[in-house]
Amino acid sequence: MAVAKVERAEKLFYRINEVSRLTGIKPYVLRYWETEFEGLKPQKDVNDQRRYRKEDIDLIEKIKTLLYKERFTIAGARKHLKEMNRTSAEGNSRAEKIKGIRAELYAIRKELCELLNIYA
Repeated sequence: MAVAKVERAEKLFYRINEVSRLTGIKPYVLRYWETEFEGLKPQKDVNDQRRYRKEDIDLIEKIKTLLYKERFTIAGARKHLKEMNRTSAEGNSRAEKIKGIRAELYAIRKELCELLNIYA
């Protein structure tokens, strides 16, 4: 198994048979999951062969865990993944707002210090 992890880290793209071997999921199941989970959309090359990225493999592992270990239904796993993505997006949005507020406060502080130096 350690060999597969090293192989996975060295490549940019993987074909469906490689992903099947790495994840233990049959190719026909991977193709089916592509129709059921909107986030799982591997690119296709000029020969119309699927090219999975590391992010795709990570998503496959999450789906596999939800379906096989946590016993979610496909609809339940789909809903769970959407909620995880929404929560993550909200967290990123909140972080961006905080970053903007900090920048504004820094600018105000700088301006106040300049005014203090002028009138002192």
